[in-house]
Amino acid sequence: MKLCMIAALACLAALPRSADAQSVVTYHNSPARSGLYTVPGLNLTAAATLHQDTKFNATVSGHVYAQPLYWVPPGATTGWLIVATESNLVYALNAKTGAQVWKTQLAAAAPLGALGCGNIDPEGVTGTPVIDPATGTLYLDAMTVTGKGAPRQMLYALSLASGQVLPSWPLDVQAAMVARRAGFPSKYQGERSALQLFGGNLYVNYAGRFGDCGPYNGTVIEFSPSPTPSIVGSWKTRAHGGGIWAQGGIASDGTSLYATTGNTFGSTVWRDGEAVVRLTPGLARSTAKKDYFTPSNWLTLDYEDLDLGGTEALPLSVPTNPSGTVSRVLALGKDGNAYLMDAANLGGVGGQLAVFHASNSEIITEPAVYNTAASTKVAFTNYAGPTASCSGNNLTMLNVTSAASAPVSIAWCQPISGGGAPIVTTTNGTANPIVWVVGAEGDNQLHGFNALTGATVFSGGGVSLNGVRHLSTILAANRHLYVAADGKIYAFTF
Repeated sequence: MKLCMIAALACLAALPRSADAQSVVTYHNSPARSGLYTVPGLNLTAAATLHQDTKFNATVSGHVYAQPLYWVPPGATTGWLIVATESNLVYALNAKTGAQVWKTQLAAAAPLGALGCGNIDPEGVTGTPVIDPATGTLYLDAMTVTGKGAPRQMLYALSLASGQVLPSWPLDVQAAMVARRAGFPSKYQGERSALQLFGGNLYVNYAGRFGDCGPYNGTVIEFSPSPTPSIVGSWKTRAHGGGIWAQGGIASDGTSLYATTGNTFGSTVWRDGEAVVRLTPGLARSTAKKDYFTPSNWLTLDYEDLDLGGTEALPLSVPTNPSGTVSRVLALGKDGNAYLMDAANLGGVGGQLAVFHASNSEIITEPAVYNTAASTKVAFTNYAGPTASCSGNNLTMLNVTSAASAPVSIAWCQPISGGGAPIVTTTNGTANPIVWVVGAEGDNQLHGFNALTGATVFSGGGVSLNGVRHLSTILAANRHLYVAADGKIYAFTF
């Protein structure tokens, strides 16, 4: 196996790097979680020719909730898919053929019976890992059980070249937090969000599990990966609950980090739930209104389990007339509302710039962002349409502008069956924008729409993606669209 890996590395290193052989190192291809990809040649016409790549055959063991990543080793023209499963298996797969380059088994995943509640069995890697391209390191959080059966969240670092766990890793998150005199009950703290790499440090956030059992808190932990892994900062909700559930975890605009919390329990005074919170390195708590936002009816949202933290708040650069931009933050809630905030001043309680009812049901899947000269467009899926023309399960595109009145509106919507997270591809960063989404746990097919008009450009191709999970997120890389499912990775080309 080692000889195979050495040979594979040597062959890849000998190949020239092409202009479009770019690694995808983090969830939604951006610290801002925009979900925007450049795929040369994939224009509106070529989208109609999309088909399953029969030369690609990749199998994995375990359920897959995390988005795959794409790593192109230095000097290579084609890279590897990095896939992590709920069985705590991590794979590097040849992105052209699907052949296994390496496979690493982490500590045993936690069976559902070892946890207080949940709906994933076993529970291992749920949140999308992150790659540090400077060091060729893969970081991920895994739910594990020890020899005595105690559930523990463990933070791992793997060599991308070999898949080996690096020296001094993994880090027992609970033990490290207890050493800082901070509570962290791994049995109740779930981690389904993508990791964030910011300023050389890792940020991992936690919520609870389906069923809301146990004394969990919405928690963000900052880890320094070197010289040995250690915690250098932490933040958590002052009330129990307030989980940070979003697939994208926390988003960054390059200066700040934005975490979004869900409902808290038993608190009649606001204590960090249903909120967008601005964080900076060190994770010191700020009580300034410019650094947090919560809707004025936060207590009602708490009682009705209408989390604001189902998706993370998105930092947006919204165009102004004639050629400027303003910085905004957009949060989408389970109450169906879109909350627009000034990034420089989040506004405190009820301090949003605008609130727009975008959906008649919960929004819990990751949005995707595309900028035009006139507006910023945000696509999301939900489980009931915002208007009579969009019945059933739906994909909705919002327009966000700098207008003082009605800055958020619906551009278009399309009925789909299922609830995957959309992405947007363009051919050069702006041209031929296409929204792609999987009808996960619905029709289980891949769909494509013109991002400007909503017109269908691709519908299924006759391929049923068996085993895709309801938060499924597409990866665009290597002139392919990849969809991870339980036990299998699907690849589409054009």
